[in-house]
Amino acid sequence: MKIEIISQNVDQTNLIAQTIAKTIKAPEVISLCGDLGSGKTTFAKYFIKALGIIENVTSPTFTLLNEYELDNIKVYHFDMYRLENSDEAFEAGFERYFAKETLDGITLVEWAENAIEILPKEYLKISFTKLGENERKISVEEIK
Repeated sequence: MKIEIISQNVDQTNLIAQTIAKTIKAPEVISLCGDLGSGKTTFAKYFIKALGIIENVTSPTFTLLNEYELDNIKVYHFDMYRLENSDEAFEAGFERYFAKETLDGITLVEWAENAIEILPKEYLKISFTKLGENERKISVEEIK
C-alpha cells in the first residue's frame, strides 16, 4: 500500500513525521529518498524528536551515522549521500543496523538509494518530491 500526502509547509511536515513516529515499532528500517533539498533531513529531525529524543538532531552527512538513545529507544540516523555504492556501507560494517533479526532500534536512512543492497527485504520507504518552495509530496510505502 502506498500513501501520498501533500505538505504545504514545515509545520505540516512536522505533523506527518510525528504521526508516523507514533506508529513505528522497533526493529524498523526507514528509507528516506528524494532529491537534494526535498525534505529528508527536516523529516528525520522531526521524526527523531517525536520519539522523545531531546538532543540536538543534526544531519550525519559527514559522519555517515548519528546515534540517539532514550530509555529503551535507539535511533540510528544514516546519510548515505557520500557513498558511491552499497559495498562502501558493507565495508564500514553498517549491515548490523539493517538486519531486522539483530536490529535493536529504528534505522533512518537518508539517500538510501545510494546503498540499496544493504536494505532488508522489508522496510518502510518514504519518498520526498519538491513541488514548490515549501510544498512537498511525501509518499509512504511498505516494501515487502
